[in-house]
Amino acid sequence: MKSHFGKLLFSAALLGAASAGVATAAEQPKITMIIYTAPGVPFFNPVIQGAQDAAKLEGVDLDIQYGNNDQITQNNLIQTAVANKVNGIAVVIWDDKAFEKNICDAVHAGIPVIAFNVDNSKGAAASCRQAFIGQGFVDAGYVIGKRMVEAAHLKKGDLVFTPVEFPDAVYATLRHEGVQKALDEVGATSEIIGTGGDLPAVRTAMVQYLIGHQDVKAIIGLGLQPMIEALPSMKDAGLKVPVGGFDVSPEVLDGIKSGDIVATVDQQPYSQGYFSIEQLALEIRYGLYPSDMKTGGLGLVDKTNYQPAVEFAGKYR
Repeated sequence: MKSHFGKLLFSAALLGAASAGVATAAEQPKITMIIYTAPGVPFFNPVIQGAQDAAKLEGVDLDIQYGNNDQITQNNLIQTAVANKVNGIAVVIWDDKAFEKNICDAVHAGIPVIAFNVDNSKGAAASCRQAFIGQGFVDAGYVIGKRMVEAAHLKKGDLVFTPVEFPDAVYATLRHEGVQKALDEVGATSEIIGTGGDLPAVRTAMVQYLIGHQDVKAIIGLGLQPMIEALPSMKDAGLKVPVGGFDVSPEVLDGIKSGDIVATVDQQPYSQGYFSIEQLALEIRYGLYPSDMKTGGLGLVDKTNYQPAVEFAGKYR
């Protein structure tokens, strides 16, 4: 009886210590989220909404920073987060080598790091990050590529325009790899043009390309900004061809509704923001190792299923 009572006291003490440890060590964990673009890019609105919703639910002190498409700026942000001894970092790894040293420094300092939206092209094998929450770029590229081959009746020798904001970024090269795999099956070719992320500049770059390449048979936008500007650019260039690509916005959904856009791949950015913060909070509090998550799967949004996305576009979709 005495021994049993002693065990109960010991167990109670352990439980109390564990509860106290959780409360004192991570009562309101500080997490830095680093978005690689400048503020105001429409694609990241659902990412931010998801991150803020998870932070509110988990009692997280969330600090959102912007890398302004600059490697030095983003590295400085990671270093600052480490120096400030934050409890977790969520970051877009849009270049294979530029950020790895600082990410590893953070992890070695005991700060968990999750990649969201874009990962190192070689995944965990070449990165210290603990998990990636985002799209399977090559597979998704192949799916939209196959759909556009069918919609545009592409054949050997046909040219497909594949504009993208930043052609050297991981997401761009991997999406294009998947698209080109589908085009190779019929002998069609493609050409990547970098448009940047500023919408007026995107349209200018696309119009100039289309004016000089009136033989283009289809447009597959590898990012949201070119998708938003695809229809206006064709109008300005005096050209009309089938359009498809990646990501969801009110403009893209309007194009699907009107039949001017064939389909788009929804990578569900809200999930990327939400689960990045949620999983970091779980690791900080309970030591639960984060898991990789492919958001959006391989589904396409087209005229048969676009309506549910309309209501939530720009916030949750």
